[in-house]
Amino acid sequence: MKRISSLFLVSLLSGATTLGAYKLVFDNNNSSSALSIAAPQSSYTRNVSMGGPENVDFTAAADKAVHTVVHVKNTSYATASNPMMEFFYGSRGGQPQPQIGTGSGVIITADGYIVTNNHVIQNASELEVTLNNNKSYKAKLVGTDSKMDIALLKVDTKDKLPYATFGNSDDMKVGEWVLAVGNPYNLTSTVTAGIVSAKARNLSKDGLQSFIQTDAAVNPGNSGGALVNTRGELIGINTMISSQTGSYVGYSFAVPSNIARKIIEDIMEYGNVQRGVLGVQGGELNSTVSKELGITDTQGFYVQSVVDKSGAQQAGIKKGDIIVKIDEKAVNGFSDLNAAIVTKRPNDVVKVTLKRDDDLVVVPVKLSKNEINSFTYSGLELQDLTAAEKKQLKLDYGVRIKEITDEDYMPYYDELKGGIILSINNTKATDIETVSGILGNKNQNQRVRVEMLTKSGQVVRFIM
Repeated sequence: MKRISSLFLVSLLSGATTLGAYKLVFDNNNSSSALSIAAPQSSYTRNVSMGGPENVDFTAAADKAVHTVVHVKNTSYATASNPMMEFFYGSRGGQPQPQIGTGSGVIITADGYIVTNNHVIQNASELEVTLNNNKSYKAKLVGTDSKMDIALLKVDTKDKLPYATFGNSDDMKVGEWVLAVGNPYNLTSTVTAGIVSAKARNLSKDGLQSFIQTDAAVNPGNSGGALVNTRGELIGINTMISSQTGSYVGYSFAVPSNIARKIIEDIMEYGNVQRGVLGVQGGELNSTVSKELGITDTQGFYVQSVVDKSGAQQAGIKKGDIIVKIDEKAVNGFSDLNAAIVTKRPNDVVKVTLKRDDDLVVVPVKLSKNEINSFTYSGLELQDLTAAEKKQLKLDYGVRIKEITDEDYMPYYDELKGGIILSINNTKATDIETVSGILGNKNQNQRVRVEMLTKSGQVVRFIM
C-alpha cells in the first residue's frame, strides 16, 4: 500500500474533563438558573459604512459588556527550593510561598456563574473575583475543560449580578467589528476594538480546537474575558495571543461562544463534558496531499479509516470518502469538521455530506460516546484503562497517568507517566468518573493521598 507521508492522521475521539458535578434545571424563563441566549437577528443590519470606523458607535456594546466582565485572581502555593535541606534531609524545606496569577472572566448568570479560561485558574488554591463595581467575592471551581481551555466558576451572593447574553458565534462574518473586554496588566474594564480576521483557526497539535481570530488588542490579563459583537452579545472567550514577545502584536484568539456555552451547559447538567464522536480518522486536503492520494480535490476532510462500531461506520462512511459538509456548515479542513462536531453530544444526529466517486452523498450519522474518558487535575492528565489493559495488568479498576504538564512534577516525570492510580484518599479509583467526583468535592486546600502502581510493578504512596 502506498505510504502517505504528509497526511496527518487525527482522530475525533476526545476526552471529557471535569472538576465538579453541579446540576441545574434549565428554564429559559428564569435567568438566575439558565444561560441567557440572544434571539436570532434575521433582520440585523450592520452599522458599518464605507466612511470608516469613526462611523461605528461602540459605546452601547462597551457599556453593556464591561459590567459583566470580572477580574480573576488565582492564588497558589509553592515551596521554594532549598539545596541544603534537599542535600541533608531529602526535602525542599521552607514555608510555602503564595504565587498570584490574574486574568478575566465573564458573568453568565445573575446568581454568580462565571466563565473563564482553564489556564487562568489552573492549580489554584484560592480564587477571588472582582466586579466592575469593585466588589470582591471568593469563588469556587465548578468544572473545567482543559482541551478547550474553558473553566466554570461560582460565587455565592444574594445580589443579582449583571450577566452576559450569549450570541451565535456561527453567525459572525469575517470582517465584522468585535470588542475585546478584559483586565490586561491589572487594568480593569479595558475595551479594545477590531474585526473578525478568521474563523475555525486550529492552533493545537491534536486538532481539537477551533478559534475565532481577531485583531482586537489582547494582552496578558485579557485571558478569560469577553469578545462581544456590536450589540454587546458574547460571541467568544478571549484565550490567547500569537506573539514572540508575550505582548499583543496583531493577532488574538477566542473560543467561540457556541462551543463555550455547550461546555458550560454540560458541566452544569452532567458534571462533565459530553463530546460526541463521529468516528473517522484522516486529515485535511491540500495540493500536496491530494497529489499523493491521486485525487483532484484540495478541500475537505479525507477519510483514511473508520472506527469500528462508530456512528460513521454504521452510516456507511468508508475510506476514501471526502467530508465536505456537516449539517449546513462547509468543511474545508479538520478545524471546520471539529467546529461542527464539538457543539454536539453523544446520540445527536448530524447530516454528513460526502464526496464519493465524484458524487455527493448525504448520510445521517448518530454520534457515539468516547469510550476512553480523560480527566486533567493539578497538571496530571488521567485516562481510563481499556478492557485489554485491565486484563493485561490483572486489575478491575484504576486510571492511568497519561501525561504530566505541571513543571513541579517534571523531576518525577519518568516515575509518574504511565503509572496506574489505584486509590485516592483510600477510595478505589474505579474510573475517571469516580476520580473526578473525589477530587471535585474536596476542599481547595485539602491534600489527597494517592496509591499508585508504577511501571516497574511497585505500589507507592504519596501526598498530592
